[in-house]
Amino acid sequence: MWGCGALLGARTRSRLWREVLVAWGCRWSAAAPYSASAEPSRVRALVYGHHGDPAKVVELKDLELAAVGGSDVHVRMLAAPINPSDINMIQGNYGLLPKLPAVGGNEGVGQVVAVGSSVTGVKPGDWVIPANAGLGTWRTEAVFSEEALIGVPSDIPLQSAATLSVNPCTAYRMLMDFEQLQPGDSVIQNASNSGVGQAVIQIATALGLRTINVVRDRPDIQKLTDRLKSLGAEHVLTEEELRKHEMKNFFKDMPQPRLALNCVGGKSSTELLRHLAPGGTMVTYGGMAKQPVIASVSQLIFKDLKLRGFWLSQWKKDHSPEPEPVHYSSSSGGLAAQKVTPRAETEESHGVAPMKGRRVVASVAYFRPEK
Repeated sequence: MWGCGALLGARTRSRLWREVLVAWGCRWSAAAPYSASAEPSRVRALVYGHHGDPAKVVELKDLELAAVGGSDVHVRMLAAPINPSDINMIQGNYGLLPKLPAVGGNEGVGQVVAVGSSVTGVKPGDWVIPANAGLGTWRTEAVFSEEALIGVPSDIPLQSAATLSVNPCTAYRMLMDFEQLQPGDSVIQNASNSGVGQAVIQIATALGLRTINVVRDRPDIQKLTDRLKSLGAEHVLTEEELRKHEMKNFFKDMPQPRLALNCVGGKSSTELLRHLAPGGTMVTYGGMAKQPVIASVSQLIFKDLKLRGFWLSQWKKDHSPEPEPVHYSSSSGGLAAQKVTPRAETEESHGVAPMKGRRVVASVAYFRPEK
């Protein structure tokens, strides 16, 4: 969930982009009808045998598809993103590391091809996403245990389904778990144009919360500001604007935020703390600046500010799974999957490649077929 540009070099992005497209090959069609009797095609996957630079250690390989057991599900992958956590995992710099050799990718959406005799939660044709990180989604198809999957509606956009399990869930939990916010309260965050940041804006708006969204300055800042405001952002400020003395007048018409969400660290996080209301909480979920979070003694003593961390994988471990198969429902209470727009194709997009009459837009955020 860190800022992608800080973690992926152009060479790494380009190579992984090409290899994921090759891995999907011409067999990828989101609308293709699958049945339990369909013969599996050759499985291609992006595999790494040791940790290191993804551009050097990730290889495109052919894998043998395992037989479908009684509690197994045969899944054909439809789309999978490249998240910064995927890169960190390959580098060996993540809190959760799968046994090697491993298939890359922690997130994505697939369609069920066949199910074992004791599977009751999903059926052929259903869409599913990983229940936890480390499943290995950068492959054309695979056989997983039913408990490793969560069903999702198939009527939501493909890119939304492929990026549903990390960023929106992280945003929702941080908004709900650290401060008892009420409609009209404000939240401040940095890296507001990230996947999590854009989810925070949309969910906060649905909850009646006001958002102060901090981004880095850039030549097309107005374009980004308009994009974030179209998602529901009330205020969009640059890092430079946040440091100005005039900010003291900003909160005459805006309540001081009780919650700050930090994925940058360094000076950016220090500025978030400076504008927090007394007794407020700053939650850190990333560190794209690769600099420590620095809080002054006076902020901790006289303002009683709280510093917390959040990692979605740990949250899942701390909360026991449901006894029955879990499904995301677009009509159930809480966060409606189809209402959270994934990260926009902004300056991070890297190209379009033809694929048998379709095209796949590849970015550091997701891969998708043309509508």
